[in-house]
Amino acid sequence: MLYIPPAFKVEDLGLLHDQIEATGLAMLVTVGDAGPLISHVPLFLDRNIGPWGTLVGHLARANPQVGQSRRELPAVAVFQGPDAYISPGWYAAKREHGKVVPTWNYAVVHARGRLSLFDDRERLRSAVDHLTMLHEKRFVKPWTTKDAPSEYIEAQLKGIVGFEIAIDAVEGKHKLSQNRSTADQSGVVNGLSASSEQSALSTGKLMSENVARKSPKG
Repeated sequence: MLYIPPAFKVEDLGLLHDQIEATGLAMLVTVGDAGPLISHVPLFLDRNIGPWGTLVGHLARANPQVGQSRRELPAVAVFQGPDAYISPGWYAAKREHGKVVPTWNYAVVHARGRLSLFDDRERLRSAVDHLTMLHEKRFVKPWTTKDAPSEYIEAQLKGIVGFEIAIDAVEGKHKLSQNRSTADQSGVVNGLSASSEQSALSTGKLMSENVARKSPKG
């Protein structure tokens, strides 16, 4: 279970799905007899299967997570969004009373469900093609598996195992200074926007979008 103070909780399934799809790499956590098993793998989300969607990916056949995961226990896929260090010097409160400390802002989604493996060659090929298409579509000339020799692709498919996670619980946490005053939030956004680090800039953008969603319309 993810610790989420009420101010940081995200319950909008559309927003959670958006973050899952925007995250290229997920951390897959399962439990084996000796403890946690962890892999870092790209996954894709099918929003239309199940009430919370279904995640699909693949693992190397030699990965211990394939054979040692206790599939009667839930797996967790962690989708980490942007994150950034927050300096107390950015807060208006520092100038007012000085009672401030550093923190870290971030966005994360945890999706839980049972791990289900599949080895059907056509299904596996379809999953690989779909995942490839998702990330290649940004290029002018996208690569496809048809660009490689068919016997080479077949050999690669023999080395992997597909898996699905039918999501039965999804938790979202956006720790974006919602517990600070409006003046402090503005100071943080300004501080992040002045950074040369992409993660800081992305965190500041996410903060601005969050403030815009919460602002009264009209």
